[in-house]
Amino acid sequence: MKATANIPVGAVATQEITVTRDMTVAHFHEHMPEVYGTPIMIYHLEVTAEAAIRDYLPEGWITVGVVVNVTHLAATPIGAKVTTRAEVIEVGDHTITFAVEAHDGFEKIGEGVHVRAPVEMERFLKKVQAKMDR
Repeated sequence: MKATANIPVGAVATQEITVTRDMTVAHFHEHMPEVYGTPIMIYHLEVTAEAAIRDYLPEGWITVGVVVNVTHLAATPIGAKVTTRAEVIEVGDHTITFAVEAHDGFEKIGEGVHVRAPVEMERFLKKVQAKMDR
């Protein structure tokens, strides 16, 4: 049986995050504004996508991000509550594709597509270890 066999199109998850200074561009680059950073938003979208399918995977399996195509549409200040949403739009033999978006309570701040691939954790870690042993 394929690891993606039980994942339904339409599976969805949402998460709410309060923007803190350590999530801003200024946290990493002092000369930049204190607004929600694009890489942090993408990370939160990936975490939300993983949450949407976690319970459908076989035991011992996880998913890893393999494609991110996201547009950051608007700046979000510290203290704002960001809601991320990920919905499965396609399930293949080796990948799961999500429509992802983020809102900050004022407007949509991000949208795009994210693809994850299922991997068997034990096998994945062996490959990582083999790289370290070279």
